[in-house]
Amino acid sequence: MLSRLARVALGPIAFIAVALSTSASEAENLTFYVRSEHPDVISLEFYSEERNHAWPGGNEVYVVDDMETREYVLSCRRGEKVCLGAWVRGKSREYWGVGKNRKSTCRSCCFICDGGYTRTQVLNR
Repeated sequence: MLSRLARVALGPIAFIAVALSTSASEAENLTFYVRSEHPDVISLEFYSEERNHAWPGGNEVYVVDDMETREYVLSCRRGEKVCLGAWVRGKSREYWGVGKNRKSTCRSCCFICDGGYTRTQVLNR
């Protein structure tokens, strides 16, 4: 057991250590706006370019089955590059962005996690 004096003396050091360890991977949000203009049901995921992570994750996908603009607020790491991947359900060869499981590349489907939001990403034929 540490004495009261030792705990008081170590308190600021522990605080600084915790502050330094969390600042490198501070949580931030990135908001994607997505609208489908495709007649079929769309599966949608977002992929980190910096780590092995996807949203929603856990072998799940977002389902887009109407033509409404949807909002997806992703909790990500500040500065992390996040890419959209979408595909027609049952037809992963018909895709947008990086596609299913990030199998492709894209020019304008990735955004930096900085607390901001994307322009509306339109999925059409």
